[in-house]
Amino acid sequence: MHTSDVNKTAAAWAPLSRTLIVPHTESEYRQLVELLDSLIDEVGEDESHPLASFMEVVGILIEKYEDEHVPGMEVSGGTRSVPSA
Repeated sequence: MHTSDVNKTAAAWAPLSRTLIVPHTESEYRQLVELLDSLIDEVGEDESHPLASFMEVVGILIEKYEDEHVPGMEVSGGTRSVPSA
């Protein structure tokens, strides 16, 4: 990546950095879940939508947080479920 590309990325990242965060707290996690819900409403299953890859990144960040902070979450057949007591 050239310096000019890094500069363009930095300029684009500044406003986005308040929205796209790596969650470290429950509050940040909830913020991302709300963002994902909004993106799902907008994008749906349209993989060609301009925000589709952004939605995927948000989903991955949520999944990472859940893997590290939500006890009892299990992946079964590609979906997450909380085991019953």
